[in-house]
Amino acid sequence: MVCPRCIRVVQEELEKLRYEVLRIQLGEVQIAEENPDTDAIKQVLEAQGFELLEDRNAQWIEQVKNLIIHLVQNDQFGQLKQNLSTYLSEKTGKDYSFLSHLFSAVEGITIEKYLILQKIERAKELLIYDEETLSEIAFRLGYSSTAHLSGQFKQVTGQNPSEFKKQTGVRRRFLDEI
Repeated sequence: MVCPRCIRVVQEELEKLRYEVLRIQLGEVQIAEENPDTDAIKQVLEAQGFELLEDRNAQWIEQVKNLIIHLVQNDQFGQLKQNLSTYLSEKTGKDYSFLSHLFSAVEGITIEKYLILQKIERAKELLIYDEETLSEIAFRLGYSSTAHLSGQFKQVTGQNPSEFKKQTGVRRRFLDEI
């Protein structure tokens, strides 16, 4: 689940199955029943484009992804008072080296690369809105300079931000496809 609409859909689907949802947040649901029908839950979630993560390692990875998405999409990354590794370790209760090795082994990219991809997608969104300068976008996303953002943007997309703004057609990816 990567957005409030995703959370609402998951909650509605679980309630249709007559489960009492005690708590729901990005990537995590707690229901009152002790022995739920996981096959039924898995089936309705998959029909909506979600998956049920029963493997603990998959849950750690999903938690890391959700924490990064939350930071970037809510413009909190630029105000983070600690480095990302410390933040993720504190939020997950796991050592960063464990998270980093697990993430890389399963996802095929590093946590840092995943963060960059999320920041570039957010930059694309802000460029499309055309309400802020590139300098303001760079600051918002925690870049040290406009040049740094432009360099990463070109490395990821193959074009600089101004070329991207001139382009028409499909320009963004869904966050869960990154």
